[in-house]
Amino acid sequence: MRILAIYPYVPFPVNRGTYHRVFNLARELATRHEVDLFCLDEDGAAAAAGHEKQFDFCRRVTFHPFAHPPWPRLFPNRLFESLPTTVTHWRQADVQPAIDAFTAGQDYDLIHFCDLVLWPYAKAVPSSAPRIMDRSRVDLLFQNEELSHLTLSTTEKLLRRENLWKLRRLEREAADQLKSTVVCGPDDEVFLRREVNPDASIFVLANGVDPTVFDLAQFPRQLDAAPTVLFCGAMDYTPNIDGLKWYFETADPELRNRLPERQILIVGKNPVPAVQAYGELPGVTVTGEVPDVRPYYQRAWLQMVPLRIGGGTRLKIVESLAIGCPVVSTTIGAQGLDLVDDEHLSLADEGPAFAQAIATLLSDRATRDRLAESGRQRTLERYTWSALGGQLSDYYQNLMKA
Repeated sequence: MRILAIYPYVPFPVNRGTYHRVFNLARELATRHEVDLFCLDEDGAAAAAGHEKQFDFCRRVTFHPFAHPPWPRLFPNRLFESLPTTVTHWRQADVQPAIDAFTAGQDYDLIHFCDLVLWPYAKAVPSSAPRIMDRSRVDLLFQNEELSHLTLSTTEKLLRRENLWKLRRLEREAADQLKSTVVCGPDDEVFLRREVNPDASIFVLANGVDPTVFDLAQFPRQLDAAPTVLFCGAMDYTPNIDGLKWYFETADPELRNRLPERQILIVGKNPVPAVQAYGELPGVTVTGEVPDVRPYYQRAWLQMVPLRIGGGTRLKIVESLAIGCPVVSTTIGAQGLDLVDDEHLSLADEGPAFAQAIATLLSDRATRDRLAESGRQRTLERYTWSALGGQLSDYYQNLMKA
């Protein structure tokens, strides 16, 4: 098939969870089909760094320089705009003409684009090819959960509700016109069928891992002397910030009572001040961005995933398990993955229970090793990018025949 892929960013370097999904699925599709790739390139940085060569698996590649417009005021700009502000934040006048020029004279079988923010561009592409949206998260679900978990002022709540109202309308428009939607987990599908369109065509494709990168043979376990818990992810991302807040308020005091020597490693780029402040607590280290996260997986006795805001699938879990690091997660944190509590990982949803689960694994090497090995085998069987890319390719080919 001839596929046009449109992305709202250049997914390289592969240093965010979303970038892992987008980059690896593009690569896997390109091993099976001809892919033309158009990316918005923030401030032209990726082109300046020569990152086009990282996408030489594609037939044609264009990075289009892009700058987010300022967030508009409620009155008059935002109030009389039909699109949600989280979508107009990706609007730039020269993008559509650039896409039209890139696609001129091309005959595509389908248009694959990432996330709702690109729907206004994708639907306007001068091609009769069906549109399919791959979603790293469902914005309507994500923003609903943010609204319920975050402490916001009355004005902020009003602005978010106004955006959600417009977002719901845009979701329904897209669902009516798309050939299909690809989501990360069954919770996303349930939400879309309940809140947007019960009859929409939806395909669930979990996130995965590259086992040649997160490879236990290359990075064998070399545990720190003290019992060490890792939390890995972008530290300016709301679900991670909220998850750490919940952990330190509801679980860590109990864990410190049980294991005063416990160490916490918070590893990830752009830690906001609230995250940096945890580094002042006893035994807590906030690293910021690191050149390679795999040595931290080697050191950690386990990884915790104390997330409360859902949507999508957590790459940190499959990466951790692939490299042999056991996981303690909330149910929401592990949603979308066919992993069983006390077989492939440990699940707990209340602060004291979460602390107990961590304490148990830190104190019981046999259980840690059992969960790590079972979780690793399940991950390598079901969640490699090669296997997932094959599933997506098969789905697209069958969809085109329908």
